Amino acid sequence: MLAMVLRAARSPLELMERPNPPLRPGQVRVRVEACAVCRTDLHVQAGELPDVPHPIVPGHQAVGIVEEVSGGTRLKVGDRVGLPWLGSTCGVCPYCRGGRENLCDAPTFNGYTRDGGFAEYAVAEADFAIPLERTDDPIATAPLLCAGLIGWRSLLATGTAQTLSIFGFGAAAHLLAQICTSQGRTVYAFTRPGDTPAQGFARELGAAWAGSSNEAPPKPADAAIIFAPAGELVPRALATVRKGGVVVCGGIHMTDIPAFPYRLLWEERRLVSIANLTRDDATSFFPAARRAGVRARTHTYPLRAANEALNDLAAGRIHGTAVLVP
Repeated sequence: MLAMVLRAARSPLELMERPNPPLRPGQVRVRVEACAVCRTDLHVQAGELPDVPHPIVPGHQAVGIVEEVSGGTRLKVGDRVGLPWLGSTCGVCPYCRGGRENLCDAPTFNGYTRDGGFAEYAVAEADFAIPLERTDDPIATAPLLCAGLIGWRSLLATGTAQTLSIFGFGAAAHLLAQICTSQGRTVYAFTRPGDTPAQGFARELGAAWAGSSNEAPPKPADAAIIFAPAGELVPRALATVRKGGVVVCGGIHMTDIPAFPYRLLWEERRLVSIANLTRDDATSFFPAARRAGVRARTHTYPLRAANEALNDLAAGRIHGTAVLVP
């Protein structure tokens, strides 16, 4: 098979021909139809996440067809599945036993600690492959497997918030905005200063207001969600929420948060992070996304153009999600 391989941190991916790895019991081999590109892939490439086992095939938003099954599993050859960030868990630690498998003490992650979907084929643990509808469009569905799921988990952390400030209007935010507006929530979209195309994109998707991250929204929000990996946005987000509001950090990596005055946190404002995802998140998210008619705006690239897709994402040239197609 062909795969885009990261051989060392801070280096371009290399197109390589590799043998298909053998299956262990409980695993499936998936022919990848599409794999969306995530900002976390940039963090893996840049060495900003610890203990990356080079060489590694990135990619954790893959959609494909099961072509081989090993051992007993609910999946069968011909099923369409999604391979998200969470690749497996130990199943025995206190977090797994307590229904919080996203905090597992010994997890694996697709495209980070195990080979992912920037390839023609991927091997996955059958129990952690998400069953999809046979009629689902692979390109449109791929971004839902991380950008959609992390956005959904972030939204759940805001409780009943009716007005939300969203910082960083990229892959996750453009999906989440569609769900929020379908539920009658009000969205304020914050972008990099001067990024008027992203602000226009946010308004197209129903945002009631869109502006730069150094502006104030029309009124305080009930909650804020930060998708941009910029720690300096935390105090800015706190400044946009009302008393008792919550600020949710939705990324796996963020630059250092600067010191800020206690008054921004006072009056029972809360600051929380979202870590990974659970299989239950997918169970609740996909029906909600279908009800809301969520559609990802995608920009497709051939597999061998993975570096171009990553560079475009890093430079902010993509409004929506880049998707690799083998």
